Amino acid sequence: DKGFEEAKPVIEAVKSKGFSAVGATEASSNGYNLVEMKYERKAHDSVHAALASDDILCEILLRLPEKSVFKLILVSKKWLHLICSNSFRSSYHSCWRENVHLLGFFVCNFLYLGRPRDGFRRPPWEPALPLLSTCKEGDDLKFSGILKQLGYFIDSSNGLLLCGRHPMTYYVWNPITKQPYQLPQPQQFYRSLCMAFVIEDSRDDAICYKVIRAKCVCKPVDVNTVSIETFSSKTSTWKQSTLTCSSSFALCPRTVATVIKGVVHWFAVQRNLAIYDPYLGLRRISLIKLPAGELSYDYEESVLGESSDGLLQYGQSSTLGIEIWVLEKEQSSNSSIYKSTRSAERWILRHKLSFRAMWKQNPTFTEHSKESQILSFLPRNSESVFIRSGSNIFLYDFESKRLEVVHYQGRGSSISWDSSKIVPYFRPTWPCSSYVNDLTV
Repeated sequence: DKGFEEAKPVIEAVKSKGFSAVGATEASSNGYNLVEMKYERKAHDSVHAALASDDILCEILLRLPEKSVFKLILVSKKWLHLICSNSFRSSYHSCWRENVHLLGFFVCNFLYLGRPRDGFRRPPWEPALPLLSTCKEGDDLKFSGILKQLGYFIDSSNGLLLCGRHPMTYYVWNPITKQPYQLPQPQQFYRSLCMAFVIEDSRDDAICYKVIRAKCVCKPVDVNTVSIETFSSKTSTWKQSTLTCSSSFALCPRTVATVIKGVVHWFAVQRNLAIYDPYLGLRRISLIKLPAGELSYDYEESVLGESSDGLLQYGQSSTLGIEIWVLEKEQSSNSSIYKSTRSAERWILRHKLSFRAMWKQNPTFTEHSKESQILSFLPRNSESVFIRSGSNIFLYDFESKRLEVVHYQGRGSSISWDSSKIVPYFRPTWPCSSYVNDLTV
């Protein structure tokens, strides 16, 4: 009964979209009731016939708002698995803007994460995995005690956390199961390395991922190869391989890659990006030069992300302001932007922001630090960016030119901003079948 009530809006949508067949267009006064009964029966049959088709049902569900779609997982197991499937989620996000929920900001102090044996030691009063919570759900995670078991923060993707202690101990924490999974120890010992965390699409909607460790050369040498080790959740094993580039390069140590559509983007020395696609089957790395803007020779912070139109975007900031660039593909070229050729790539300046103009446009924030910098992009977003000014975190919208303060718990805590990376932690709001198996009818 509950499932039927939840399905009523869809049934009405079916009728309004013209899926019901009209049994008669005219009726005499004497046979009106008979015609009306035939019409209702045919409409009822056509509604159920439409809902029995996955293609038609998907087209209807794609037109409903998110809250209505989430309620419809109670109708049946078929509707549950259809709504929670990766294919429907991708289709829905292409029609509606993807909705994610900010739980807070993780603090990753590189002095501790990749420290040598004789390096800095974390004081006992400082938590290994600080979370600057921005909501109740973030508070629950912060005080649950689970973060104390994970070591130091490395990266997050699609709600999953990658944590651990370099160079041998790593954990993946799943927000669905709320249990940490300790990866087996890697086979290779990398004193200095960078990481990548890749979430894979699965046909059976299971959560699959890869963890990639790449060796970084401490001393500059003329080499065009890099050793990597990849862990796959499908095989639960590490696999070592060597990637080759057409020119010499070196990856920046203690950094984490930005992954867009399964493609890994690492910062490299001399203002290069090293791009690796693990699904091409080619053990190759391509280099792309970062854009040369007005801030290129005076930048203090740089970040990567994915734009709202699925492009790689690069942000850099100095004491003067921020520049946002996107890497576009030439329309006349059919080659992948990740191949070694550079003819199909070009950086386009999308946004330019002066910090002085930003504060003038938002006179409410009279007290602010002179040291402002770009902090992070939002997931698949080109209109907004996180900015840090002192211990304050702001959300700036390029279209409205409005600045909004992000309130977080832990403002009074001692954070080494210069040696730390502050990373927003988002949880997708889309339902997963693991959440609601006990609710199916």
